[in-house]
Amino acid sequence: MPGDHPVFGWQCKVDGCERAHEGSWDLCYNHRVEWAALRDAGGSYTQFMEKAEPLQARTWSDARPCLICPELPAIGKTGLCSVHARRWIGWRRDEANRGRTADFDSWLATCSPFPGLGKCRVRACADRANHHPLKLCTRHMSLYQREGTPGDARVMNTRSWRKLKQMPAEAPVSFGDESAFRRWCDQAPAIFQKNGVLSLLGLAPLLKAEIQWTMFDHTHGPADKAHWPLFWVHRLVQHARSCEARSLSDLDMYAVPLTPRGIAKAMVGQLRLVYFTRQDTREAGFIESAHYGVHFPDCSSHFALTAVSQRWLRDLLWDFYDERLRNDPPRSQGPFKAARRGFVEFSAYLQAQAPGGGHDPRLLTEADVLGFVADQRHRAQHGLLPLSREFDLVKRPPSTANPQSISRIINATRQVFRFALDKGIVFEIGLDHRFVLAFPFGGISRGRPRRPFSDEVAKALADPDNLARLDELDVDDRGLRDIWEALVVTGRRGNEVARLRLDCIARINGLPLLWHDQTKVGNLDEGIRIPERLVRRIEVRQKKTVDRFVQRHGRPPTAQERALLALFPRRATNRSGQQSMTLSWFQTLFSRWVGELDIKGVAHQARHTLATNLIKAGANLVHVKRYLGQVSEAMAEHYVHLANTDPRLNDALNAVWVAGPGTAEPGKLLSAGQPMSRKQAEALAIDLARTSTPADGGFCTFQPVVNGDACPWNLDCHNCDKFVLSGADLLYWRRKREQWRTLAERAPDPATADFLHDAFEPTARAIDGLEKALTGVGLLEEALALDLRRPQDYFGRIWTTAFRARELAGHESTGGPA
Repeated sequence: MPGDHPVFGWQCKVDGCERAHEGSWDLCYNHRVEWAALRDAGGSYTQFMEKAEPLQARTWSDARPCLICPELPAIGKTGLCSVHARRWIGWRRDEANRGRTADFDSWLATCSPFPGLGKCRVRACADRANHHPLKLCTRHMSLYQREGTPGDARVMNTRSWRKLKQMPAEAPVSFGDESAFRRWCDQAPAIFQKNGVLSLLGLAPLLKAEIQWTMFDHTHGPADKAHWPLFWVHRLVQHARSCEARSLSDLDMYAVPLTPRGIAKAMVGQLRLVYFTRQDTREAGFIESAHYGVHFPDCSSHFALTAVSQRWLRDLLWDFYDERLRNDPPRSQGPFKAARRGFVEFSAYLQAQAPGGGHDPRLLTEADVLGFVADQRHRAQHGLLPLSREFDLVKRPPSTANPQSISRIINATRQVFRFALDKGIVFEIGLDHRFVLAFPFGGISRGRPRRPFSDEVAKALADPDNLARLDELDVDDRGLRDIWEALVVTGRRGNEVARLRLDCIARINGLPLLWHDQTKVGNLDEGIRIPERLVRRIEVRQKKTVDRFVQRHGRPPTAQERALLALFPRRATNRSGQQSMTLSWFQTLFSRWVGELDIKGVAHQARHTLATNLIKAGANLVHVKRYLGQVSEAMAEHYVHLANTDPRLNDALNAVWVAGPGTAEPGKLLSAGQPMSRKQAEALAIDLARTSTPADGGFCTFQPVVNGDACPWNLDCHNCDKFVLSGADLLYWRRKREQWRTLAERAPDPATADFLHDAFEPTARAIDGLEKALTGVGLLEEALALDLRRPQDYFGRIWTTAFRARELAGHESTGGPA
């Protein structure tokens, strides 16, 4: 491989340096040490690259031929083969004894080359054999001696051999056990050299072709493919050679060394797309989403189905996947994982309980479905392990059943069988349709809402010493603490913060904004206000991210590259810097930190805490929904806590009451129009809440009706003096006024128009009075912000989710309107 290869490059990034980089670093060992010292001193990577001096290749890393014998390998710094190196040392010593200085160039002119001995006798080695009768390279000669000279190979009559310098291959060699020596040559590993050479010698032809093709294929496609250091590939090749594998599919992945295991899995995944067509996967018991051009985020395209033991059941699941991938691919792998998990559990139940192990669908009845559902619910109720033992295959302990997981299992299984019923597959395989219809709805799998952080937990999570411990967990400084503080301040979803772009902050009219994508609800490039403290943290993180880009590419990013860079770039599989840290990475380290603090909590509680604090600060559900990026107000309510019991919250809009259009004085303010004290507003809201009931466009205060009796005026609310309006009714009556005006304008004659205006006059005065009352307490804008079809629909929520009384009073601390 060339040293500057874009994917498998191995050379140090310092211009002119001949040495290989260390592991996944871009610098050789010496330059890495120099850069670490400069970085600790406060220097930048750009400064280091400008001052770094290139280094020559190490002696044992170059594969140069001898300066005299082009067919023999050079050793040592002189660049000579072993024989000429010894001769040069002797010549230099002799010249020194004569009192003369040895001239290397003059001595080279007097030397004659030796013939080469070909390749090293070790099957896996690609180096030239050294000038020795055993015909081993220098490295394998040393390895042979370290391993105790298997076969006891020796050069006979050393003095005679020294006379045969021109013909070393003719020197006699004796063996204690020649077959053992040859066996060692066949089995000895290739010794990795930091010169870009990867030896595939000694591999089966198919295995060699597979590795060559997958490495070639890995150089194509997205620039963010995983980095495959040649040393890791070398370890994989050596493991396959030692196992005498004929193909990569023969390898036991759990026996492959840990570092190259990911490469081996990726290679097998690439080959599956070549060896199997889309239809072949059905017979083989898996499905590849890449066959459909679908790639789920942070997920491979392979979904194994062999854990479903019944063939008809496995084919049914494959058909469901095939239909979804062709026509309606899901946004993530979640639906596929749920369906697979449900079918694995159902398969295990049929294997244990159904007639014939469930392999004949014609023998199954709805009793089998009911028994499966009962078994799952029993496991959830008692916290038992799952029925299947699939976790034995993935080498990790299982999680116990719970109501949420059982709900997902039942619903996913029901969905697949309903698909089979709609497509007619049920009748083709002879399955009774009552079997499918017996699957019940599993319920909503959403768990209990998270509580906001208590005061004690919040103090612990905000303690500077504890935050410093969180920083220590981020060994690569990828932004763990920055993500956490952004979650606390903004209440965003975890993925929305972890996937921020580099240019995610900006100022508009002097206000700092955070730009992010709310992909869960389809809102892209949404902006919210953030405090200056978070702005400063993000600016520091931006500088670190740009420095990492410069460190990898040796130049700052262009404007086009900045727009795509991730603010928190992941370390692996991210050569372009566009891939962000995963949410699982953050959650893993955050959970470890919380566990060390001996407190209980999850990061998502920060979102619930912020929603509750917004309500306490005077926001309404519309504002919470808009700020948190919720789909509906019902979802916003899911995140708001303590709204029913906190005495500081009041229904501000409904505290402003005016007389209805049927009273003697329409629009007369029933509660004080001037700013009220907090106690007055609280008392008024509680009193009216107990003596009123919703009506069409307002509230009824007639006590018999409030107590549940029938209305004596046949619900003629708009002409009743017991009918009052609240601030939540303003838009409703404004629309009524526009409707009456439109009718008057379309009247056939002026007399009819005047009649309509006169009829609506009391109502118009009531509306004007309501607007004046809302203006008096500073709530007109709040009332106009409510976009509701029917105000009384909003009454129930806003009555229980009220605002603070000081929003009504507005003069608690200053003595006047706020």
